Amino acid sequence: MQNITPFLWFNDNAEEAMNFYVSIFKNSKVGRVSRSGGAGPGDKGPVVSVTFNLNGQEFFALNGGPHFTFTPAVSFFVNCETQAEVDDLWGKLTAGGEESRCGWLKDKFGLSWQVVPSLLGKLLGDPNPKKSASVMQAMMKMGKIDMRALQEAYDQA
Repeated sequence: MQNITPFLWFNDNAEEAMNFYVSIFKNSKVGRVSRSGGAGPGDKGPVVSVTFNLNGQEFFALNGGPHFTFTPAVSFFVNCETQAEVDDLWGKLTAGGEESRCGWLKDKFGLSWQVVPSLLGKLLGDPNPKKSASVMQAMMKMGKIDMRALQEAYDQA
């Protein structure tokens, strides 16, 4: 059982966000959709909260109103193995959102993500400071991370 579950506060579009995220990440599914009491059986009141799972990670989302919004101070880090995976997730998550630097982006709901290849950590962790500094310098110029360019910076150092 998962002990820590990210809790996301949306104005009024938690169900839309849930469906968006579930459509992007493999091995994901919709959980529970809770609605406020309607007029009778079968009546569907507005969504109050939802639960969903993204590749094994549980999430809870609430339609809490406009009182709070997302900031880049909290983001979700997505570790990717291939450039194709980076490209796919970057394209889907930035649709209607905004690109930033160094693999960071905001999706159309304002939630921040980091789409990062595992290669980056490996190259930055190299014991040769010249090589790791070269990789860092290359990454700082990027929006979406380019694995080939990182490897070239590493190899040329």
